[in-house]
Amino acid sequence: MDSELRERVERAARRHALLNAVKYDSDADVGAVMGPLMGENPDFRPHADEIPGVVGGVVAEVNGLSAAEKRSELEALAPEELADIEAEDEGEEHPLPDLPNVDDGVVMRAAPNPNGPWHLGHARMPAVIGTYKDRYDGRFICRFDDTDPDTKRPDLDAYGAILDSIDYLGFDPDEVLRASDRLDTYYDHARELIDLGGAYTCSCPQGEFSDLKNAGEPCPHREKDTATTRKEFEAMVDGDYSAGEMVLRVRTDITHKNPALRDWVAFRMIDRPHPRSEAADYRCWPMLDFQSGVDDHLTGVTHIIRGIDLQDSAKRQRFVYDYFDWAYPEVIHWGHVQVDEYDVKLSTSTIKGLIEAGELDGWDDPRAPTLASLRRRGIRGEAIVDAMIELGTSTSNVELSMSAVYATNRDLIDDDANRYFFVRNGVETTLDGGPDAGHPPLHPDHEGRGRRDVPVGDAVLVEPADVPADGERVWLKGFGCVRHVDDRFEYVGDDITAVREEGVPVVHWAPADGLPVRMRTMNGDVTGVAEPAFADAAVDDVVQFERVGFVRVDSVARGDTGDRPPADGAEEAVVYFAHE
Repeated sequence: MDSELRERVERAARRHALLNAVKYDSDADVGAVMGPLMGENPDFRPHADEIPGVVGGVVAEVNGLSAAEKRSELEALAPEELADIEAEDEGEEHPLPDLPNVDDGVVMRAAPNPNGPWHLGHARMPAVIGTYKDRYDGRFICRFDDTDPDTKRPDLDAYGAILDSIDYLGFDPDEVLRASDRLDTYYDHARELIDLGGAYTCSCPQGEFSDLKNAGEPCPHREKDTATTRKEFEAMVDGDYSAGEMVLRVRTDITHKNPALRDWVAFRMIDRPHPRSEAADYRCWPMLDFQSGVDDHLTGVTHIIRGIDLQDSAKRQRFVYDYFDWAYPEVIHWGHVQVDEYDVKLSTSTIKGLIEAGELDGWDDPRAPTLASLRRRGIRGEAIVDAMIELGTSTSNVELSMSAVYATNRDLIDDDANRYFFVRNGVETTLDGGPDAGHPPLHPDHEGRGRRDVPVGDAVLVEPADVPADGERVWLKGFGCVRHVDDRFEYVGDDITAVREEGVPVVHWAPADGLPVRMRTMNGDVTGVAEPAFADAAVDDVVQFERVGFVRVDSVARGDTGDRPPADGAEEAVVYFAHE
């Protein structure tokens, strides 16, 4: 490529890179630039092997600019196209409504319970918080609410797994906290609340207090003096009581119309040690409403998103906020997410139980509705975020359609995904005549990537449904037209009019001695044979098996399996099915 042509390519690529970055408010993508670049400039095509390298350098430079610099440069290069983008932006109503009262900034938090890795429903919170953070130049806090070492016992591996999931979705929290590191802070606020007359220690058996509460009657400990309450609370902190023997209650309104708000428990005793060694010595643990309310204030949270079923949490916490004279954050309540396509319930405990029972292989089993599973299947985090954002923040329950996730993912991966043949349950057939190999392109839209060599060998495989009736023809893609005669194929020729004018079906195929592949799907494993060129694919590549679907390469043949063993033998490659 001479210098003049290179300069033309760089100028055109820069314009398209800026358009791509500004339109989608993100980094430019090489694949998204290549399509329109080559389409608008046919004279670039003879240099298709060299151009991606030039474009890659330009895209890297553009991605190094700030959003304001990208928009400013695009305004100078292509003002009319920038105006079109801005007009589209103004005409579109974003599925996420504007937040109220944002003049003093926006601080939001995701507060996962680390009792296991995340299922798909968990992705909604970071997707929405991350989007609002970008919109308002705010802060995103990830706070692990791990103050229940008994009934919702933390999983030590889940802390890292959840942070990995947030990263997979494309977000980076500004701050990460673990509530189990903050027990002394909660104790200090409990002491202050006691001094303010807002809490008292109670040793009533649970059933007895429940009867009194439901009747709107105070328990006998409600009016004990502050000094006694302080003394008994310090005994709780010191671990002098057993589980169920003593609690600290927030004094609210014992006749409140909602019994759930009457003198609720702020601290209780738990005998089982916390799994984190740093917190294993504590026995007096805050309830979530107290811990979360204190943390939201101390970390400056301005807007809270929580499920519609947690409306009472805000009401309980307001009693504490009123005692401390704190301003309560803005609250958005939303309905639950339901997901189609899966048979497994969106529940951490359910999924964990299925894994322990051996019904799922692990959190990344393709049948599991988890982020680990989707990641292993080759689904981009961006596709999940886009689908979650489209759900908005309705108080009604909403259903996430996996087809929406797949459609977005297809747009993201199609341009980079090389094509290969993979035949399931192949019917072996000898082939008489024709060339020694077929030569389909690695990608139909990118001739510059070259072509594959698919050798015929002694016989070829086609899928059972693709075997024509005796005397009928099929077109072996990249090879030519063959006729089925007496359980063999006879080469007819390579005149494409057989397909275009006579309707001969086009099918994929593979040599009978191709590469064994196991494809893991949501409906079980599928075995088959891939063309030899598939050996060039690397672990984590996403490719398309033509007429089958997109898959992520999990391990390759010949024992080269990255950090995972092959499913069966060292000669078998393993892929995870993403979608069609």
